[in-house]
Amino acid sequence: MSISVLRRRAPGPVALRLLVAGFLMCPVVTFAGTGDEPVAVIVDQAKIIKLPEKVATIVVGNPLIADVTLQPGGMVVVTGKGYGSTNMIAMDRAGGILADRSIQVEGPNDKLVTVFRGLQRESYSCTPACQRRVTLGDGQDYFAQTLGQTGSLNGQASSAAGKP
Repeated sequence: MSISVLRRRAPGPVALRLLVAGFLMCPVVTFAGTGDEPVAVIVDQAKIIKLPEKVATIVVGNPLIADVTLQPGGMVVVTGKGYGSTNMIAMDRAGGILADRSIQVEGPNDKLVTVFRGLQRESYSCTPACQRRVTLGDGQDYFAQTLGQTGSLNGQASSAAGKP
């Protein structure tokens, strides 16, 4: 079993500005009280939740399913990495448990079209025109080809941005 442990660090001025900008752009902040309701997040998306301010360490049961990043003031960014369920445990500096929450990572809920070619699966995001979308579970060739094209495009954009 893989365990991911995060410790709080003092934010620098740039990190603090980015955090504030992220909060202003984020439409939903979930307040995670002592309830048993799971934190639901879509794969490849993030959600911000609020935990007690005394949180110093977060342990994630399976970091292949979800990534959790602790921010100042008990704010936590939960990012869906793979389908399934895991948990996170929030502890204070003395090791006391402040929260133990389940995390459910679900598939995309946007306008997704799935095409099966025999046993091979391809995913397309149709918002509004259908374009290739890399989704967990797609056929290996389709997945690799789509990622390769995306990487090539990003590389070209990065090198063009660096030229005067």
